[in-house]
Amino acid sequence: MKKTTVLRRAIMERRAVTLPGAYDALSAKVIERCGFEGVQVSGYGVAGSLLGRPDVGLVQMKDVLDVTWNIAQAVSIPVMADVDTGGGNAVNAAWVIERLIAMGVGGMNIEDQVFPKRCGHMAGKEVIDADEMAGKVRACAAVRDRLDPDFIINARTDAFAVMGLDEAVRRCNLYLEAGADLAFIDGIKTRADIERAVREVRGPLSVNLMDAISGMKTELIPIPELAAMGVGRVSIPVASIMVAHRALMEFFTALKASPTGTLPGQTQWVGSFEEYTDFVGLKDYKAMEDEYLPKQRMESKYGEAGKIVG
Repeated sequence: MKKTTVLRRAIMERRAVTLPGAYDALSAKVIERCGFEGVQVSGYGVAGSLLGRPDVGLVQMKDVLDVTWNIAQAVSIPVMADVDTGGGNAVNAAWVIERLIAMGVGGMNIEDQVFPKRCGHMAGKEVIDADEMAGKVRACAAVRDRLDPDFIINARTDAFAVMGLDEAVRRCNLYLEAGADLAFIDGIKTRADIERAVREVRGPLSVNLMDAISGMKTELIPIPELAAMGVGRVSIPVASIMVAHRALMEFFTALKASPTGTLPGQTQWVGSFEEYTDFVGLKDYKAMEDEYLPKQRMESKYGEAGKIVG
């Protein structure tokens, strides 16, 4: 079954399928290994990992597509891309979805913010005219219908923060009528708001729980309860980059503070070298080298016991 079909079926079942955010191929592989059904590209995480900058529209679309390609090739579960505002107008957005479908990506998020956009849980957001966003969705839907009807278009509105729930719901329905498959009200606040949105939005709803610990601006509701409400998808986009940031800060702070400049025996900081190399598939590449490369060269590189030399 195609990844787009797998993702579409999961979302249309409205059982709050959870897609954590990945900022690179390694974080995506971790998410897959931990048993999640799908993964989304975290725009917030990509901005931080690629540039060391906040999510305020600094990442170029080529970089977004490159990271998305790497993630899609690294995992077997469906991937949802995050293309922010679609790279420009409706023509740009249509070009982007063509690229994503060619990559084998399962779906994408596209939003109605004014460019340069910013993370949905930041202050200072502005939204474009709803009809302009609907035009982007129609252009994307035409490409989807031509190339892969199962590809998921997730239309995100940031209108809640600046115009309230009524306008956010209206925009969701407008975007669904334009051809979106899934609607997303970012920054929605309470259980009551989500319950109302599920009732009034005429299609599956996506909910963003940010780090799955604080929920940030959105009330942190258990996933089974969101499933019972009929939510289609749950996004946990920023946890991976925030976990990585904290782990790196704590380890290198401890390393710098050590009188010896090392941390002998403190294995709580890291996994073993063998665990990591197994995770990223070194054994598979060693097997390929054994099969295809000259034996004498491999013996000099790995040694008699099969360990890498040097």
